Amino acid sequence: MFKELDPLLHSQVRLAIMSILIGVKNAGFAYLLEHINTTKGNLSFQINKLKEAGYIEVTKSFKGNYPLTTCQISDKGVDAYEKYVNAIDEYFKQYKNDN
Repeated sequence: MFKELDPLLHSQVRLAIMSILIGVKNAGFAYLLEHINTTKGNLSFQINKLKEAGYIEVTKSFKGNYPLTTCQISDKGVDAYEKYVNAIDEYFKQYKNDN
């Protein structure tokens, strides 16, 4: 039986954000934008979705005269990401066992 996938993480941009944040202490908006193929508006929207779910924490500040948005994965986000990755892994294992 296949495990249910978290619909919040089953989005290319949100999964990319989480995949980056799982491996770093935090990442700025510019860094995420540079590494994810999306627009500023879409990235901002997807960050908000993850923040609302409690998967990431967002800090807004200034660096000089420029706004600085920094994201960090939360404990809830780590748990959700690990469950998602394990569920996907089960899909692949199921396929291998069937062939």
